[in-house]
Amino acid sequence: MIGIGCGLFAGLYWTVLERLTEFVRALHSLSLLVIMPCAGLLIGLVIHRLGQPGEIGLIVDNIHSRGGRIDTHENPAMLLTSLLSISAGGSLGPEAPMVQVTGSFGTWIADRLQLEGEDLRSLSLAGMAAGFTALFGAPLGGAFFALEILHHQHVVEYYEAILPAIVSSCASYLVFVWITRLGIGPTWQFPQYLIHDINDFVWAMGCGILGALAAWIFIGIFKRCQWLFQQIPGPVYVRTTLAGLILGVLAILCPLTRYFGHEELNLVLEQNATAFALLLLAGAKMLAIATTVNGEWRGGFIIPLFFTGACIGKALSLLIPGVHPVLSMITTMAALNAAVTRTPISTTLLLSKLTGFTPFAPILFASLVGFFLSPKLPFIRAQEK
Repeated sequence: MIGIGCGLFAGLYWTVLERLTEFVRALHSLSLLVIMPCAGLLIGLVIHRLGQPGEIGLIVDNIHSRGGRIDTHENPAMLLTSLLSISAGGSLGPEAPMVQVTGSFGTWIADRLQLEGEDLRSLSLAGMAAGFTALFGAPLGGAFFALEILHHQHVVEYYEAILPAIVSSCASYLVFVWITRLGIGPTWQFPQYLIHDINDFVWAMGCGILGALAAWIFIGIFKRCQWLFQQIPGPVYVRTTLAGLILGVLAILCPLTRYFGHEELNLVLEQNATAFALLLLAGAKMLAIATTVNGEWRGGFIIPLFFTGACIGKALSLLIPGVHPVLSMITTMAALNAAVTRTPISTTLLLSKLTGFTPFAPILFASLVGFFLSPKLPFIRAQEK
């Protein structure tokens, strides 16, 4: 029931998001310095009127401290702000709103069945897994991501929720694909690559170190932006409008920083950019993600992190002869995301599906390197509980 319901919601949400994004992109006569701040003002007014929509850290905290209960009262604000944020071109994706709404649906079903304790938490996690799966198109990876993102050391602690999460993910995947026709093949068109020898694993671990370094840089940029936005006085719509202005400037200077990277990553694959241009784009994308989050726009940062890692990995392949671009891009993507989100296993499963990279062992090596070299304090602070 949860999987089918979440798949229907995800299909509807994705359809509305696509239509709204097409509408905003059609506003060619308006400058991004008008569109983005106006979108920010609307986001701020929604939050001012409906209250804080929540975010992924709060969801993780609810799983730990509230027995897995994810309330539905924050969903209207989350849906409206995330649709405005993503369609206008914020550097966050739809994973956070999908997970919040689908997780709260799992709680709602548990309440109808009068379940409590671990049973309630398991159904909330099943809903979260269905939300991740609908976006990533990977039932096993989505199920494990919902469980793995909750902790920064133990990987999967609520093991009793594994099977409900997988069942829910499979049902959600089928319904979402039926509605949208997405998620059947790889999302990004990477060329096929076969492992040649042991050196590929050495390169994968080297890219893992690079991805972990990039994660440290991203977290540093994020904390600096967080401090700066905290100094801005006034109501929330002041911060959201200022964030829109900054994002508009970044989009003019580096157009590929706009949007969350779902389509833009294929452009990185196709274009023949220099290593310097790719590193500059990666840095600009990190700043865009940090501005979007701290400017109180709503969405998730997993796919934007994948985009950033792909830029850095391709730059590495241009700077060091002999490093295959496909191997370096995918393994750097894996290490960066694993270091930030502390999810080495599910990151491996997700990227194998999203990229069509069949020999996933190098992805796993890079993910583990990123995980073990990540900062002691987790980026998502609620993971400490």
